[in-house]
Amino acid sequence: MLASFFMAWSLGASSNSPPFAPAVGANAIPTMRAAFFIGVFAALGAIAQGGSISETVGTGLIDGVSISPLGAAAGLFTAALFIAIGVSTGYPIPAAFATTGAMVGVGLALGGNPAWDTYQRIGTFWVSVPFVSATIAYITASLLRNDSIPETVGVPLLGGFVGFVLANVDLAIFPGSPGQRTLARLASAQVGTTPTLFGAIDVTMILTSFVVGAVVFAVLRRSMERSVEGGIRQFLVGLGAVVAFSSGGSQVGLATGPLEPLFTTFAVPSITLLVLGAVGILLGAWMGSPRLLQAVSREYSKLGVRRSIAALVPGFLIAQAAIALGIPISFNNIIISSVIGSGLVAGSGGVSGRKIAFTLSAWVVSLVGALLLGYGIYTVLTMLTGIR
Repeated sequence: MLASFFMAWSLGASSNSPPFAPAVGANAIPTMRAAFFIGVFAALGAIAQGGSISETVGTGLIDGVSISPLGAAAGLFTAALFIAIGVSTGYPIPAAFATTGAMVGVGLALGGNPAWDTYQRIGTFWVSVPFVSATIAYITASLLRNDSIPETVGVPLLGGFVGFVLANVDLAIFPGSPGQRTLARLASAQVGTTPTLFGAIDVTMILTSFVVGAVVFAVLRRSMERSVEGGIRQFLVGLGAVVAFSSGGSQVGLATGPLEPLFTTFAVPSITLLVLGAVGILLGAWMGSPRLLQAVSREYSKLGVRRSIAALVPGFLIAQAAIALGIPISFNNIIISSVIGSGLVAGSGGVSGRKIAFTLSAWVVSLVGALLLGYGIYTVLTMLTGIR
């Protein structure tokens, strides 16, 4: 449990920090205030959306064996060690890479078999993320810089789209089975049977999504009519809060997943495990995120507010897709790719090639190194204690 809590703390200080980095880089919010909001929203997201990825990390990475308490401790310690090194050096280490590598290494040391189908699914998603994230960010930034679309229309429309998607994200606060707990489905259940448009999507769900999107559009439009720059900055901070919430839901499972088999054995509700992870993320964000915020926001690309908005939109969309599919992801990977994609709209001059190359190398080393170190630490602990 201590190793899980330490891991959650490291995530709060590292992987949950990037969502507010564009807002800090655009001077829309001070660094320390951003760290406060990261902790609060990421902790709430961990509790409301953390279940699916926690299950994948706990039971889906190795076939044939169940992760023992000693194995969970060895894997969590290994992953947290890599992330802590990233925090101390200023180079973000993807928690998903470090945790996945560590847990696979421990599982192999336990005598388990590789879960190749799961690796293929996760690997495909990981490889796709930088290209998809950068492409969405580039397209969004290009549209925001298009002179033919007034900012008082384009930015509220983008906000409306985010609101439309929010009405369809799975949240544990709504009734229903996992994957079906959305505001749109709740409204549909309250209204009753309405015509189905495609799949399990009915008219009420579509109308609910449009209403939420329209409310966000109207609020943002009114704000921008008073002050264009003020409205854009408010949207940037709000978007950062939404993405931080999503990051908590997608990252907490990396800390709590290894303990899933243990908690299941003792019939402890999963929400207890998620609350433990949420508290660790909250404290990690408050205590350790400012350094990473500075590194991501100012060292990778010199962003303006419009390119910063473009950097956050793919982060929100990809994180929610990963949560729906139960795939552990690296938020550093998403946000940094988005920052680069949005920065390329104005040319490559604002992007540090040396920094990017060094970071990519660190990511590969963290995945392979965590696998080898996790295997070695668990083997040594077993030899010293006689416990498996």
